[in-house]
Parts: sequence; C-alpha cells; structure tokens
Amino acid sequence: MSRETAGGVTKGRIRAGTAALTLLVLMIIAGGAPPRAEEAAGRLHEIRIADGKGDWGFPNPFRHYPRGPGYVRMSWVFDTLVWKNEAGFIPALATAWRYEPGKNSFVFHLREDARWHDGRPFRAEDVVFTLRYFKKHPYAWVPMESVAGAEKSGPFQVTVRLARPDASFMAYVGGTMPILPEHIWKGVKDPRTFNAPEAYIGTGPYRFVEFTKAKGTYLYESFDAYYLGRPRAGRLIYIKAGNPLMALLSGKADLANIKPDMAETLAEKGMEILENPRGWNKKLMINHRKPPFSDKRFRRALAHAIDRQAVVDKAHRGFGSPASFGLLSPDHPMYNPDTPSYAPDPARARAILASMGYEPGDDGVLQKDGSPLRVELLASNITVAGESVSDRDGEVIKRQLEAAGIQVDLVHLEQATADARILGWEFDLAVSGHGGLLGDARVLNRMIHPDITGSVNSARYGVSAEPLEPMEAQVREMDPERRTALVHRTQRLYAEELPAISLYYPASMAACNPEKGVRWFYTHGGIALGIPIPQNKLSLICGATGGDSCGSPGAAD
Repeated sequence: MSRETAGGVTKGRIRAGTAALTLLVLMIIAGGAPPRAEEAAGRLHEIRIADGKGDWGFPNPFRHYPRGPGYVRMSWVFDTLVWKNEAGFIPALATAWRYEPGKNSFVFHLREDARWHDGRPFRAEDVVFTLRYFKKHPYAWVPMESVAGAEKSGPFQVTVRLARPDASFMAYVGGTMPILPEHIWKGVKDPRTFNAPEAYIGTGPYRFVEFTKAKGTYLYESFDAYYLGRPRAGRLIYIKAGNPLMALLSGKADLANIKPDMAETLAEKGMEILENPRGWNKKLMINHRKPPFSDKRFRRALAHAIDRQAVVDKAHRGFGSPASFGLLSPDHPMYNPDTPSYAPDPARARAILASMGYEPGDDGVLQKDGSPLRVELLASNITVAGESVSDRDGEVIKRQLEAAGIQVDLVHLEQATADARILGWEFDLAVSGHGGLLGDARVLNRMIHPDITGSVNSARYGVSAEPLEPMEAQVREMDPERRTALVHRTQRLYAEELPAISLYYPASMAACNPEKGVRWFYTHGGIALGIPIPQNKLSLICGATGGDSCGSPGAAD
C-alpha cells in the first residue's frame, strides 16, 4: 500500500529584541547575568543544560562520542529528513514521504525554504550526496546496507532505492541520518579528522560556536534563518556540573538529569520533574564464547541466582523495576508479554549447576573436577542518559552469586577500560547498560546479532542460529502485524538463550526550571534511534512552550 505522510509545523513567531549577543564564552560559563532585553521582547537570552560528564566530543557526525548525549549535541546543528515529537514522526527537511512497495523505494518531498548556516540553499543534491557519503564513510548510527542508491527525482524530491525491504528505514535512516552540505563535504577524504569551522555547518536551529574540552562546555548560538522559525533562545549552553541539584537551585542550569532521590527536594523548590518511560536497561554481559558460560544451562543458573528486584532495592533505594529477559521494554509497542522469565531462586540455580557436574566443596563453593567455580565480574560507573552513575550493583550481584555457590572476584574499572575488555572478549561477566529500548525494534538486532561487532552493549551472539532467523526477518517485514509476530518470537528465543541478562530499568528523571517557559519532554520512542534524554530540539523551536505545536505524526492514506 502506498504510504504518504505529511504535516505542517507552525513557525515560531517569537521576535528577538535588539540586544547584541556580545558576552564572552568565559563570562557565560562563569554564570554572569545575561542581558534582559531579549527576554523582555519575548525571547530567551540563553538556555543552560547541566551535564555531569561534559565531554561528548565535537558535534558533527564523525566526531561526537558514540553514545546518546554525543548525538543529541550534534542534533542541534544538523537536521534529518524527519524528526519525532511526543507522538511520532513529523516533517523536518522532508515535508512528506511515501513508501512505494512495487519499486521498494522511499520518496521524500523536500523543503524549499531551508538554508545552510553559511547562507547557501539546501538542495535535493545534498540528500543524495549524504546517502552516498555514508555508504563510503560509514556512520555507526546509520546502517546503510539496505540502501541500494538514491537520485534526485524532482526539483525538491529524492528517491531512495532499497536493496531489500527495510522496516527500520524511517527510524534508522530517515529519522537519524544528519544531512551534510555537499558543497563542503564533497572534498573531505577523511571525515574523522575534518575539524575546520565549516565541518559544523548544518541546517539545524543552532550554530556551533565552541567546545571547551577541558571544561566540558559547549556554546551554540541561534540560527535565526531557521526554516521552522527563529529559535526561542539566543544561546544554548552546556555546562559540566558535578552536582546537578545545586546547578538547578543556584540558577546556573535550566535543565539537568537528576538522581531520583533528588526529585522531591527539587519539586518542593518549584522545579518541574520529568520522568522517562522504561527505555534504558542495566544488564549483565556474559562471555558466552568460553565455558562454562557457553552452556545455556549455566546462563540460566545465573538468571535464577540473581534477584533483580533486590538489586534495585539495595543499590538504588527501590528506584527502578526488573527488566524483561527479552530485552525490549514493556513500554515498547512490540513488547511480548509472554516472554520467558526466571524467578530468583538460589536453590534452583544450584540444582541446574549440579546437573552440569558441580558439587559443593567444604567451603560451600561449587567445584568440578577439583576446581572451584570462580568467575570474574567487571563493574564500572555506567553512563545513564548522559550522567555517570556510581552504584553498588556489582557488590549486590556478587553476594547473590556466592549464595548460589559461585565464587566471585569483583573488579572495578573505569568505564572505557571495562568497555575495551568487553569488546575484546577479555571478561567473564560484566555489568553494563544502554538505552534505545523504546525505539525501532531493530534494536534487537543491534544488541544481539553477531555481526554487530563494534558495540560494547551487543551480545554478539551466534552460538545458536535459532534467534537469528526471526531477528533478521523482522527488519525485512514491512507489514506491521507480521513484523510484530517476528519481534515477539525474537524476544522469546533471546530469553531462552540468555546471551546477556537484562537486570532492571533504572528510574530516569530530569528536572527543569519552569520559569523559563520551555516545555522539555521525553521524545516518543526516544530521540533518533531511541535516546532517552529530554533534550529534543523542538522544545526550543515550536511555540512559546515547546513541543505542543510541532506538527502531527504521519498518517497513512
């Protein structure tokens, strides 16, 4: 069936005052009082977002750090063909689109009024060039294997031909691929070393001005010729704040991710609290390439040995909930409620291990052929929605596994070091985590398939071919009902194989200053691939309160 999607976006009608943006970056970071002329005229002088890590790389597609906060910083500068608001896909650089099943192609009708930050007009050729450039220079966030080619099919129209049907195309390409200006990038041979000022020219609502790596601060200024209207704030600033509570209360920040136990205090002080659906999970990575972890029975014993609710209660004061063993969040529209589960039961875990030949030794530790059952567990401070979070997960899991007769050596590492060991298969067990669990169901492939070799969060599981068949088929299935059935089956098989164990969904919250009049929100399905961060650029574009006048989701003919 032909699918055509269209929608209008109300242009912002906010008019800036006459005050010039002349303060130095150092004065901004120091928290100097901003001019009020713009705000008196109905426009904010600046918005500040606090971040505990600070450094997420330079905000262009090839230089940002490959986690969600890095992509978000880049998204202020570079636009995509489509975007998402609180309800679903809406137009961005494309005003309408359709899928033509007979030709296995997507047709995009493009905006005629968009301009690049250097004043040059946006063209259909830029979209064609971007698709070809990412085919030649892969960008990890945008899988291009299903794209066969693209051509300009009208003055402001592009047709993208697929090598095979791809149900995830709109989410992973249309809604995630940052469009590059051909007149700048066509001569760039090595995009990863391209860091000239023109490397940051996009069509987005903000121009990139400066990134101070040592301080972890970013400065953007509004692109007043933006096609959706002049952005609400003249400046957008990211500051590194070790204590987001104080940053919010002192007025140094207008928005920050917070720990759940801060919520009550901040609400009492007049801050607005935002809570995200379950789109991020902590999980136990398992080196299933070596025994005994290569045995499915052993992995199931681990699942029974771990009391996930107890991990939430003891390490996070109850802020969170046990995760599905099928990976997808229960808040996902394709979640399988019949996914197998493993109740916490140390006795059951011991019985399974006994069936594998393990017997209790004099010290209570299980042993086999005279050798104790001893494993190493890596733990590190994990980045949750952009914030580095220290917790006691490793300690709680260690005690639970030892209660089942497994001796555990707990090793604390920096996250980068732990990530490197996981990627190199130099580990037994490791506590890690990722988001994307509310985005397109292709996240199952990204977090399970053995061909996804560059992701620290992917189980890279090829021991059993059974889960791979429905996993690969679901991406090619364009019929929503049939695709859902395949996604359900993938979750069930993943839970049966347990190449990794999803532990829990932490409570993910942010707080903002409502006096600024900006309505921040968690994006439907997460930003782009599913990033669970409430920093959607629509909040600073669409109307005086943001988010509520940003167009409507696409509708089928």
